[in-house]
Amino acid sequence: MTVKTQVAVEGGVLDNESVSINEEIDYGVVSVHHVGILCENLERSLDFYQNILGLKINEARPHDKLPYKGAWLWVGSEMIHLMELPNPDPLTGRPQHGGRDRHTCIAIRDVSKLKAILDKAGIPYTLSRSGRPAIFTRDPDANALEFTQIDD
Repeated sequence: MTVKTQVAVEGGVLDNESVSINEEIDYGVVSVHHVGILCENLERSLDFYQNILGLKINEARPHDKLPYKGAWLWVGSEMIHLMELPNPDPLTGRPQHGGRDRHTCIAIRDVSKLKAILDKAGIPYTLSRSGRPAIFTRDPDANALEFTQIDD
């Protein structure tokens, strides 16, 4: 089966393409709903995600229903779920460039503006090695984050 798909960003269509779908395993994938990120200290992580990156908390998501501290942050129409839990990953020995590590990628409009924000905050980063407009950095718990610039 071949179907037409549309990728939308804030109501604008980015691309139309044909995609083959195996009908036997088509269970209706729609999008990524959220990404879970482990943190050692929720307040420290919220300071980074809210005050440096400017993400807003989704107040509608329950934060007191789980047996650990956490918060849901909006990233466009999707979310990051910060969870204060022990992290099984080592904090040292990780690649300096986050593109060579597990990472979450966030689409943004202006890489140069984010670069200035990170510079002002003294947060280290690396630029995309492919030459495309993208920045890789790490949160306070060494979770790798990619920010890639998209065109309108």
